[in-house]
Amino acid sequence: MTGTSRVRAATGRAGAGSHDTPPADRPGTAPRRPPTGQRPPEDREPPAPSFGTGSLSRAAALIHTLLTVEGLLLVAASPGLAGLLLLGPAPANLPLAAVCLLPLGPATTAALYALDRRDRDLTDLHPARCYWRGWRLNAVPALKLWTPLLAWLTVIAFTLTHFTATGLPGWWAVLLGAIGVGSLLWGAHALVLTALFAFRARDTTHLAGYFLFRHARATLGAASLLVLTAAGTAVLTEALPALLAAPLLLSLLHSSRPVIAETQEDFTV
Repeated sequence: MTGTSRVRAATGRAGAGSHDTPPADRPGTAPRRPPTGQRPPEDREPPAPSFGTGSLSRAAALIHTLLTVEGLLLVAASPGLAGLLLLGPAPANLPLAAVCLLPLGPATTAALYALDRRDRDLTDLHPARCYWRGWRLNAVPALKLWTPLLAWLTVIAFTLTHFTATGLPGWWAVLLGAIGVGSLLWGAHALVLTALFAFRARDTTHLAGYFLFRHARATLGAASLLVLTAAGTAVLTEALPALLAAPLLLSLLHSSRPVIAETQEDFTV
C-alpha cells in the first residue's frame, strides 16, 4: 500500500522577517487577534490516501481472491473429487471417473465468474459471494455442455486404452488423440462463454467452435495451459490441477480476452 507523504502546511503564515507577520506574543500579554475576516493560522494535514488503492493492496486482494475461489471450487467439486480418490487407475473405471467429474463443470464456471468480477480494492472484496452467485447462475447451463463433453472424452479415452483390441491402424490413435485435445480446447472456450454470458446451449456450442479457429492466439493460450497442467501432473502430482485451479483459470480468462471482447461487441445486445 503506497501513500503520499503527509505534508504539514501552515495556513496564513508569511516568511521569516516579513512585515506582515506580527511579533510573537509575549508571556503575560493577551494573544493578538488576526485581522477581521482572516482565520487564525493553524497546522493542517491533507487527508490520508484511501486504504486499498496501492500496488501492495492490489496484490493482497488478488491473493485473497485466488485463495477464496480455490477453496470454494474444491468445496463445490468435493463430492466428485472424493469419488475419484476411491477409484483405481484401471481403464474400466473411466465411466465412473467421468461421473465423478460432473460437479467440476459448474464449479469451474463459478470460479471463472468470480475471477472475472474480482475487485482490486482490498476494502471491497466479495469473492465468496461472487462465486456462489456464479454457481447458481451457471450450474445448469454448464452441465448441459459439460456432460456431453465428458461423455465424448470418455469414449475417446476408453478407445485409446483398449486400442489394441480394436484392430484399427496406428494412425487412428493419433487422430483420436488430436480430436480429444481439440475437444478440450473447445470445452475451454465453452466454459468461459457459459460463465460470462447467458446464451442457449446450442449457441454456446457454435460460438465455442467458431472461436476455436477465429482466435488462434486464445486457443493456443488454452493449449499451453493444458500442456503445462499435463506436464506438471505427470512430473509432480495428480493433485496439481486441483491445487492450482484458480491461477490456471485466471490465466485462461486473460488469454480469452479477445474472445470475450468480440462476444460482447458482436453477439450481445
